[in-house]
Amino acid sequence: MNIRFEKSNQNFLSILRKQVNSYFEENQISTYGNSELFLKSVILFGLLGVNYFVQIFAVTSGSLAWFACYFFQGIIFALIGFNVMHDGSHSSYSSNKVVNRIMAYSLNFLGGISQFWHQKHVINHHTYTNIEGVDDDIDLKPFLRMHDDQLYIPIHKFQAYYAFFLYSLTYVFWIYYRDFKKYFTRKIADHTPMDELTVRDHFVFWITKIVHVSIFIGIPAFFMGPKLAILGYLILCLSCGFTLAIIFQLAHIVEGTSFSTKDENENVLIGTEWSVHQINTTVNFGTESKVLTWLLGGLNFQMVHHLFPKISHVHYPALHKIICETCDEYNVKYVEYKNFWSAVGSHLRHLNQMGKAV
Repeated sequence: MNIRFEKSNQNFLSILRKQVNSYFEENQISTYGNSELFLKSVILFGLLGVNYFVQIFAVTSGSLAWFACYFFQGIIFALIGFNVMHDGSHSSYSSNKVVNRIMAYSLNFLGGISQFWHQKHVINHHTYTNIEGVDDDIDLKPFLRMHDDQLYIPIHKFQAYYAFFLYSLTYVFWIYYRDFKKYFTRKIADHTPMDELTVRDHFVFWITKIVHVSIFIGIPAFFMGPKLAILGYLILCLSCGFTLAIIFQLAHIVEGTSFSTKDENENVLIGTEWSVHQINTTVNFGTESKVLTWLLGGLNFQMVHHLFPKISHVHYPALHKIICETCDEYNVKYVEYKNFWSAVGSHLRHLNQMGKAV
């Protein structure tokens, strides 16, 4: 597949870069994470450890408190992904490459494969956002139809009603199906072959899956029995999957975002330059909420993240103001919802629209 972005006489991205670089120079700060990010990481991993101990040793297995611990554990998984793994994978967590790699590998501890995530997300998704056949994140066929050029089937008429149930399966589907599909087919998406796997890569893949299952099913099963251990793990997976999925959907799949597909010759021509394409395919929501921003690792500032993925999310609120002002100055439209719930409503309306027969 050949993908080409339209070249513009006015390089909007260079203008944005100049504005953003000036911000860091004038304030004499680094683009990487700071003490706020390090403290957040300690808090999140601390919560993970404490919650793990409590659910096994401090509450009655099968009780409401036990249920709550597993449910909360899934949310902690997602928050570590949003805040720690995500910055590490984009090499924005620290100026130290080893630290970034360690933080990226937190995904392996949570059951995923950081190498696959890097090519799927950092390379494919960020370069070819919302492009059918390349951006694996919009491929939920045949269960959900995300844009006009995806095949319609009658069940899509009800997708706005059953989508949230499917979202809860995201983590299980990712860890136990998509990772293995990528591993055996050597493809990230329909048209994207993976990098060649080394002996080390094979070793890391299998060790990751075995260690994850041992820690989060095996050890709990020793203390509470296999049935409760598996049930608790499923609760964890469902809460993690829903949290991950809904945040991604609000960032890219709502009213007003654009999608691109290939023509009959397997070519994709994007009618804008890359930076404008990123703005057209991303959504901001709840940017005035400090709590939401802290929890989501700045992913509610999706436009900033896609334009400057190698800058840590702790800087997104300040950069958001700069980028919005520049967009307004050059008449570049962007999509932003005032809060989380207005974005959810827009997502549901989009699903409902895509569920109508062509």
